[in-house]
Amino acid sequence: MIYLDNAATSFHKPQCVIDAVVQAMQHLGNAGRGAHDEALAASRLIFDARQKLADFFGAGDPSGVAFTMNSTESLNIAIQGLLCPGDHVITTQMEHNSVLRPLYLMERKGVKLSIIPADRLGRIDLSELETQIRPETKAVVCTHASNLTGNMIDIAQVGEICRRHGVLLVVDASQSAGVYPIHMMEMGIDVLCFTGHKSLLGPQGTGGICVREGVKILPLLAGGSGVHSYSKEHPDVMPTALEAGTLNGHGIAGLSAAVSYIEETGLDQLRNREMELMWKFYNGVKDCSNVKIYGDFSVSKRCPIVALNIGDYDSGQVADELFEEYGICTRAGAHCAPLMHQALGTVDQGAVRFSFSHQNTEAEVDAAIEAVNELAKD
Repeated sequence: MIYLDNAATSFHKPQCVIDAVVQAMQHLGNAGRGAHDEALAASRLIFDARQKLADFFGAGDPSGVAFTMNSTESLNIAIQGLLCPGDHVITTQMEHNSVLRPLYLMERKGVKLSIIPADRLGRIDLSELETQIRPETKAVVCTHASNLTGNMIDIAQVGEICRRHGVLLVVDASQSAGVYPIHMMEMGIDVLCFTGHKSLLGPQGTGGICVREGVKILPLLAGGSGVHSYSKEHPDVMPTALEAGTLNGHGIAGLSAAVSYIEETGLDQLRNREMELMWKFYNGVKDCSNVKIYGDFSVSKRCPIVALNIGDYDSGQVADELFEEYGICTRAGAHCAPLMHQALGTVDQGAVRFSFSHQNTEAEVDAAIEAVNELAKD
């Protein structure tokens, strides 16, 4: 089996991540729910993970890091907790449904929504973003990298625009966290939403939201917090304000180990390997007359993703052939990115997405190139 679906979830996980989860399941109690050794061990581990992620993302105070299940939960917290009826919010055609659906929900509640269009290569014009800012604009919510094309947005430039106009910037880092350096304070990011199971190499069911000091987000959930149990109100101090109920301590242990693995191995080293494999694949299939590739490959800064179609074949049919005949795992269809497919003109056909990990090999990429070229000849 050749796994080229790392934009969906990274596979395999580093052994240190697996070991950390197993050890946590054997030894950890419930953080903040007792003074015995097991509960205190969980509290210490979670605090250390907060500090590690705050440093990793340039977030400053670790209390601004709240743990969630994934980016979807983080984005729902940010979008529903920041916006009110009468506010105006700007997003882009590059977005995943994790951004779009919460925004549509808020639009139905009276929030005004503007969507910046993408061109046929899946790129947006940031000058268009600035023209959409109004006096009532509360936030810009945008992805750092498209999960379909791998195209990236210059978040530092967006942050500069937002700072100049006094607008909050909420970033979906689902595809970029663990691939490119992210520094919230330097890039002007007010709220960063991330998932743990993709390029951060952690377990599924882990993620988080990093909130800049001074930004107030109303909680999505209320419930047990381990503190102020007699209060009728959920605590409003971070990170407890955005964490209701028992945290996924076992998963957080794995995520913490994954971040350590990335830092010890070197973020640049991991990314360079992934990009080397992506470019090898791209160059091996781009000249095939029956293959159409989507996205902007004229720039070097992008995520290690190649989305393509073969002739008029349905993308699902191609993905099935790749798996059944060649043992190659990809992702076909709409990728939860409906507006991006509209921009690319692939709503009916979808696309086949190949996404690469540093754990893939040259031989696996050669096999994928050969498979695509063989299918394109049929």
